Amino acid sequence: MKRQKYCRESFSTMTELILPNDTNTLNNLMGGRLMHLMDIVAAISAQRHCNRVVVTASVDNVSFNRPIGLGYVVTLQAQVTRAFNSSMEVHIEVFAENIPAQKRYQTNEAFFTFVAVDQTGHPIDVPQAVPENEREQELYDGALQRRQLRLVLAGRMKPEDAPELRSIFEVNKKEDS
Repeated sequence: MKRQKYCRESFSTMTELILPNDTNTLNNLMGGRLMHLMDIVAAISAQRHCNRVVVTASVDNVSFNRPIGLGYVVTLQAQVTRAFNSSMEVHIEVFAENIPAQKRYQTNEAFFTFVAVDQTGHPIDVPQAVPENEREQELYDGALQRRQLRLVLAGRMKPEDAPELRSIFEVNKKEDS
C-alpha cells in the first residue's frame, strides 16, 4: 500500500514586507518577484509532503488581480492538493495587507506542480495526499482534471485520452460542426 499524508501536513506560509527593490516604477510589487515567492512557498509545501527534493514542473495560469504596494505585507499560503506518482499539485493563495489602513485582500491564486526527485535527479514516488475537510476535498477532486488539462496543453496527452476533460472537448466539437 502506498504511503499517505494529510494535505494539512504540507501547509506552508510565508510573509514578506514589500521594499523599494521589490517594486516597479508604479511602486507595486513586480510580477516576477511575486512568482519567485510563490515558487518558494510552493516548493516548501511539496517538500513537506514528500520529504524529498522537488523541482518545479509547471505553473498554471497566474493572474495579477490587484496590485501589492510598496510597504504592504504579502502573505503566501501553500498546500498540496493531490499527489500522483512522482508529482504533486500545490495550491497557492496570496494576500496583501496594508497594516496602517487595516486592509487585507486576496491578490492571487495559482496551482504549481512539483516532481520529487532522488539524489540523481530522477523522479521518485510520493505519498498519496489525503484531504480531511470540504475545501481540501474540492481541491483534491478538481486536481485530476487540472492535471489532464496541463498534460494536453503540454502535448503530453491527447485530448481523447483525457476522460476528465471529455465534456469540454465534446462541447468544442459540437460548436465546430
